[in-house]
Amino acid sequence: MSTERLRPGAGRHARKAAGTPAPKPAGSPPLASSFSADFTASIVVFLVALPLCIGVAAASGVPVALGIITGIVGGLIVGFLPGSSLQVSGPAAGLAVLVLEFVTEHGVGLLGPVVLISGILQMILGTLKMGRVFQSISVSVVQGMLAGIGVPLILSQMYALVDAKQLGTALKNIAGLPGLASDVLGNRQMGAALLLGVMALALCFLWRKVPAPLNKVPAPLVAVILGSAIALLPGFDVKKVSFGNMLDAVDFVGPSALGGLIDPAVLTMIVTFTVIASAESLFSAAAVDRMHTGPRTKYNAELFSQGVGNTICGFLGALPMTAVIVRSAANVQAGARTKVSRVLHGAWLLGFGLLLPGLLGLIPVTVLAGVLLHAGWKLFNPPAFVQMWRTDRGEGFVMITTTLAIVVANLLEGVLAGLAVAIVLTALRMSKMTVRRTTDGDTGRLELRGNATFLRLPRLIEELESISGNDRVCVDASGISHLDLACRSQIEEWADQRRRGGTGEVEILFPGDRPEQPAAGEGADDDGTPATTEPAKPEPARPEPARPEPEPEPARPYAPEPAPALQYSASAPGHSHGHPVHSGPYPRQHQHPQPHQHGSHAPHAPTHGRPVHPQPHHPHPPQPQHQPQALIPPQPQGNGRSHPAYQAYTPPQGPPVQGYGQQGYDRPVGAGGDWRPDDEWAVRHFGEGNRR
Repeated sequence: MSTERLRPGAGRHARKAAGTPAPKPAGSPPLASSFSADFTASIVVFLVALPLCIGVAAASGVPVALGIITGIVGGLIVGFLPGSSLQVSGPAAGLAVLVLEFVTEHGVGLLGPVVLISGILQMILGTLKMGRVFQSISVSVVQGMLAGIGVPLILSQMYALVDAKQLGTALKNIAGLPGLASDVLGNRQMGAALLLGVMALALCFLWRKVPAPLNKVPAPLVAVILGSAIALLPGFDVKKVSFGNMLDAVDFVGPSALGGLIDPAVLTMIVTFTVIASAESLFSAAAVDRMHTGPRTKYNAELFSQGVGNTICGFLGALPMTAVIVRSAANVQAGARTKVSRVLHGAWLLGFGLLLPGLLGLIPVTVLAGVLLHAGWKLFNPPAFVQMWRTDRGEGFVMITTTLAIVVANLLEGVLAGLAVAIVLTALRMSKMTVRRTTDGDTGRLELRGNATFLRLPRLIEELESISGNDRVCVDASGISHLDLACRSQIEEWADQRRRGGTGEVEILFPGDRPEQPAAGEGADDDGTPATTEPAKPEPARPEPARPEPEPEPARPYAPEPAPALQYSASAPGHSHGHPVHSGPYPRQHQHPQPHQHGSHAPHAPTHGRPVHPQPHHPHPPQPQHQPQALIPPQPQGNGRSHPAYQAYTPPQGPPVQGYGQQGYDRPVGAGGDWRPDDEWAVRHFGEGNRR
């Protein structure tokens, strides 16, 4: 079987040549399935967005058609732009109160130029890659801002809930609540409107508890349909939405309309719209990213896309646009996978506004107020205050401060106030300074640790004055992690005044300074304790570099010639090999011309692990066992690694072995003499390994 490995890209070309389509990435849905899911999600988002667009426009004091136009731009234009894939944009309930205040004071005609300039500023911020800056705001400030948006929205919609006209700011609406309650009790029409509004509010809160699959229908849509049906019954005379013609509501911004931007109040509103719309869109994007596992939001691109949408909305004279968490959450929960769902939702809004405008005139205003009350309550989120206070009381204080400042003043000033309190809280926590004061006789000593900033000046001055009465003082600030200019100047001025006044000795140690160590046995430390000198610790011995081990001698092939002369002796003076005695008629001992030198062995023997001989020494191959002619007990030979001395074996005198004389050996065995390497007699009796 072939195991040839294809080069990178070869598989693709091989499949192309063979006509086999390349496999799709794992997890990628089929195109038809993805479009079907997006189509279904677009209808769900449209049903959620339609009542919200109408309600936000009504709460903002502008024609309802302007809210529909902003939703269309958020779908058909921003839906195609990069940034976030599943986030849906449209008119935001969080800006309804600001728009209402601005329209009441400056008129609807100036709303378009303000939104236009805000969109241009958003595009500039996105180009400068400032999208991530909005994520650096404290969480307590963000939650306080959302709560500050929700409270005024709730107060304003409480008037719309009974078909009454709101009074303006949040404080004015709070002051008018007792009179509103008395008016409702004596007015039948306001009572009927209150009944419909409370029904819509209850449906929004309780609809999620309805069994499936009925709870999949958006609660605002159910409230609008049911409220419109009840309003058609006799006896329910309530206010309804006035829609008119959507094309007539468009008011293109011309050069003449830009002249009103010189007003400082208008410029302030531009900055407010820019900051709040950008922050709300990016906060929504972060929340939507936690709902799905698809592509993450590109914040700079999303900020630029929101700027494009607001620029177009401003040019058309429509409401400001943000990314809305309610529509976006509905889009994700409906199973959307691509941008197609949010683009199609804009197409449904356009078709409904052009083809079915008469249906919008059947929707009661109080029902839309109930829907917006639910949205405002979710923004307010009272349990979040309790949780924040339990988690961190300092952050809880920042959240409460931000919310109250928005309700009392306005959105921009409230956010700035919350940021200021958060910065001060952070500075206080980062300015933790510990002071240790010790006194020994006439010597006073201060040891400062931590971070010394201007916020700790009162504490620092108090501690310096506490040791001013000593004749000798030492301020040890060498352990300070951060010493700002204010605290450093205070310490230096205090020391100069003490020196000029001649009130005693003073020693100052700043970060980076090292106190002088007195000699051994002389003087004392600054705090009056006797100086101690520790004996010098011996430096650890440096390990000698490891010597390289000698390379083992390579094994050499056997060569019959030349070979060292071997001597056979009855009493060999040399060392024995220590290997077992050869089988045969006579055990023998090998003696080399040069004896072994103990201690001169190589670390690793190349052959049989015994000491390396000066002359070549070859291992003996295994020998066949022969039947001995005489049973002679072998003498102990040691363990093969040492060379014990022993008495060599002396063979008995007798006739030579048969064939001995035939080989031409005329000297008896044991009488000494040389054995030649080709000695056939030795090979035959002692094995081939004895050719030396």
